[in-house]
Amino acid sequence: MNLNYELTGPQDAPVVVLSNSLGTDLSLWDEQVPALQRHFRVLRYDQRGHGASPSAPGPFTLEQLGGDVLQLLDQLGIARAHFAGVSLGGMTGMWLAENAPDRIAGLALICTSAALGPPSMWTERAAVVREQGMAAMVEPSLPKWFTPELAQDPEVAAKFGGMIRACDPEGYAGCCEAIAEMDLLDGLGRISAPTLVIAGAEDPATPPAHAEQIAAGVPGARVEVLSPAAHLANAEQPAAVNRLLLQHFTAGDDDSRREQGMRTRRQVLGDEHVDRATAKITSFTEGFQDFITRYAWGELWSSDAVPRETRSMLTLAILAARGLDDEFAMHVRAARRNGVEAEEIREVLMHVAVYAGVPRANAAFGIADRILSAESEQDAD
Repeated sequence: MNLNYELTGPQDAPVVVLSNSLGTDLSLWDEQVPALQRHFRVLRYDQRGHGASPSAPGPFTLEQLGGDVLQLLDQLGIARAHFAGVSLGGMTGMWLAENAPDRIAGLALICTSAALGPPSMWTERAAVVREQGMAAMVEPSLPKWFTPELAQDPEVAAKFGGMIRACDPEGYAGCCEAIAEMDLLDGLGRISAPTLVIAGAEDPATPPAHAEQIAAGVPGARVEVLSPAAHLANAEQPAAVNRLLLQHFTAGDDDSRREQGMRTRRQVLGDEHVDRATAKITSFTEGFQDFITRYAWGELWSSDAVPRETRSMLTLAILAARGLDDEFAMHVRAARRNGVEAEEIREVLMHVAVYAGVPRANAAFGIADRILSAESEQDAD
């Protein structure tokens, strides 16, 4: 089946696949994509019968849903990827990690279960949507997906209620029947991919006990419980989920950190500067250059905890206060590349004058003025 998908991020970065929950579409991941695509090539897709993906007569099986993902990876020439899934997406991820372990580099399971019965609950729900349509699922779903205050937010209700209504009833029903027949418990021990399990403390659909059960079966898995969060924890607690996903998928991966660091370094400082610096590396400086690429650029500058413009201004203030003129000049140019305005650089240096001393600020003003003036002359040309 040819699924609807979106692929964004650096072409040379590792791939992370994002799989949506029952009743949602790929926009479920809107809050994760900007953070992840700084480090990864992000592939998100609609489960069959959801969003813009085609449907088929049910019932479906997890093998079919996992097979859809393998077909998509083959279609895109992706041999191996990280995988994060919410609810039904997490079930799909567990099936893949159990049955196609060579394709899954890392696994993140969000608000999901390895066995979610009784089967009659799912077959009855399938019968309801086939008879009454998807509108019948809006009212019972939102209070499970979000904690009460968020569930009553008009914008949230409109966005996620719209996702439910847009599902194909037969596709939704077929996915319900896949969950009814699902039992992944016996295969959890076969999962070799590093696994993170995230639960919502207030999730009534897959409470934290389901996450603990998965972690008990998967070798080396760990559990994180978020609060306040119900069933769609990645939508309710996006910053926390982003942090956990990035930590998990980059943990212990020096090669990934090095590659990300070089990408960020080029984005901030420019190709010309980085090419010059790289050409000057000697056997004596090689270790130091690798260190700053992995940690200064691959972790600190690549983090989304602080906007890059803010990080540039912090760096300017520190370098000016320390009197590190060459580094300061380099980061004035970098700040402009990051979108920092000349007026903001002036304000940074006024703070330096007050808190670190007029002589240091005076020297920095002179350096910045020369760079900004040259920039203005180039624009005039």
